[in-house]
Amino acid sequence: MKVIQLQDDFGINHLQLAEKPKPSASTGEVLVKLEAVSLNYVDLLVVKGLLNPNLSLPYIPVADGAGVVEQVGEGVTAFQVGDSVVTTFIPDWFDGKPTAHATDYITRQGLGVVSGQLAEYKCFTTNQLIHSPTNLSALEASTLPIATAWNALQYANLQAGETVLLHGTGGVSIFALQFAKAQGAKVIITSSSNDKLKRAQQLGADFSIDYKTTSDWEAVVRQVTDGNGADVVVETVGGKNFQRSLNAVRIGGHISVVGLLDGFEARIDILSLLHQQVTIRGMEVGSKADFEAMNRAIVARHIHPAIDAKFTLEQARAAFEYLEQSQHFGKIVITF
Repeated sequence: MKVIQLQDDFGINHLQLAEKPKPSASTGEVLVKLEAVSLNYVDLLVVKGLLNPNLSLPYIPVADGAGVVEQVGEGVTAFQVGDSVVTTFIPDWFDGKPTAHATDYITRQGLGVVSGQLAEYKCFTTNQLIHSPTNLSALEASTLPIATAWNALQYANLQAGETVLLHGTGGVSIFALQFAKAQGAKVIITSSSNDKLKRAQQLGADFSIDYKTTSDWEAVVRQVTDGNGADVVVETVGGKNFQRSLNAVRIGGHISVVGLLDGFEARIDILSLLHQQVTIRGMEVGSKADFEAMNRAIVARHIHPAIDAKFTLEQARAAFEYLEQSQHFGKIVITF
């Protein structure tokens, strides 16, 4: 079978196509023929060696994937041959509040210890998989495991009629746009591309801001919310942008911090934090129960992920280069 792996060093240029034996499901395992994977910013950090510089090479990256069950091992009852499945990102967090044990990085596929999904076939334990939503193709389902947008809104207790501020038009923001509109909320979205803003409006965005030509976009957010600010902000950028999100949220509002495109550190004005009385929640991906709830909503509300670009396995380098350029609208998918 074909795989894409970091061969002997970090960097996009060190992603290599290789051949490996096709695996077979052992007791308690499920063999999946992977049909698609989708890329996230964390995958780029892995490939560049920024997330785990001590990663043992060669290594197969990418956290999110979807495919069809080809073989089930002895003792497996949760899945059958022919089932459409999608991978889980935090396999041991089943429900309830997160714990250090349940969310241990050592269990996460594609981050350094457990191999990722850039392989034509892979064996999984049953907790590493979930059934795909019935209304989605494998390409669409592959975008779901790190869809933090669902929990970013759910944990903020978003209500119909409230306003959400979204930064950029990457996968998380566009998912959040779709989920927010399905819940009856209003959406303000920012981008440096008028073309992307137009596409966001076609998906239901109520107000768009070009942050390159509108330097004081926080004031615009307050203006279009009658001086109040956004009820919920999905902070996907981090760094210096975090303080600006704090400036744009309403008193008593909620900021879900889900990204770090502008770096791992952020400085904030504590006085403004006290005045705004804002709830700030750092978050990753939710539990299996959260994933299942999201999937039910996707089916019930006929939501289809926005896929910007498709690449073949042999074009994996080009896919990562496209991700690095941050020019995508929605998700980037690699097909098998």
